[in-house]
Amino acid sequence: MPHELAHAGYLISDDPARLDPAAVHAFLTRSYWAEGITLDVVRRSMENSLCLGIYTTNGEQVGLFRVISDYTTFAYFCDVYVLEPHRGHGLAKAAMHLLTTHPKLQNLRRQQLVTQDAHRLYDKFGFKIVAQPERHMEKRNPDVYQR
Repeated sequence: MPHELAHAGYLISDDPARLDPAAVHAFLTRSYWAEGITLDVVRRSMENSLCLGIYTTNGEQVGLFRVISDYTTFAYFCDVYVLEPHRGHGLAKAAMHLLTTHPKLQNLRRQQLVTQDAHRLYDKFGFKIVAQPERHMEKRNPDVYQR
């Protein structure tokens, strides 16, 4: 049974049948974090993640919140967006509420995300600057989609 929330005339849902990979691709390919990403990569990433889509009353997908998780110990929030004309309705806050209360994402030891400009949103849901950053490591390949 889908985990859903009606908010401000929109539907936020984790139903994978509603997702529109082409709409997600259209946004991500122009984002600062996934510029040039292929539709195939978008499809595969969505198939292997928990995704919340944000939809208008006519079913158009206008946002996405994607979570990579083992549903037991860890979750990584990524590919989060609401299209510009649909911002200002509290959709990101409502989607984060739905995710943080999602049955699959309870009692995890660690949840992480990376953001350039939405610190105030995520802070409301308990996300903080990484404790002990000297322990965190990453292997980056930032231009992978431009090759």
